[in-house]
Amino acid sequence: MEKLHFHFAGQQTPGDFKPILVGVVGSGNLEVMLEPSIQSPECTVDITTSARGFAPIWEAVVQDFQDRHRLSGIAISINDMGATPAVVSLRLDQAAAELPTHAGGKS
Repeated sequence: MEKLHFHFAGQQTPGDFKPILVGVVGSGNLEVMLEPSIQSPECTVDITTSARGFAPIWEAVVQDFQDRHRLSGIAISINDMGATPAVVSLRLDQAAAELPTHAGGKS
């Protein structure tokens, strides 16, 4: 297993919300959890993955997500079992869509 950590400055702080979980840890898939961040005004991303040596790809995928959503005050946890970058992006977008103040999210 490899553990990666990224943090980004953001501009959009979601309203109060309960943790959001999408996906399932399984072969070729992953789970993404979004939680309000108590410790940081940034967007933090913690990844546990079974695929070693892909840190640059993970960084590119989460940077793309943050460039599109610009989240702040949120902690993202990802548990991965070999998902492709397209699946990672899909799960991140699914979770972001559930945020209360996010465009298309629930209010």
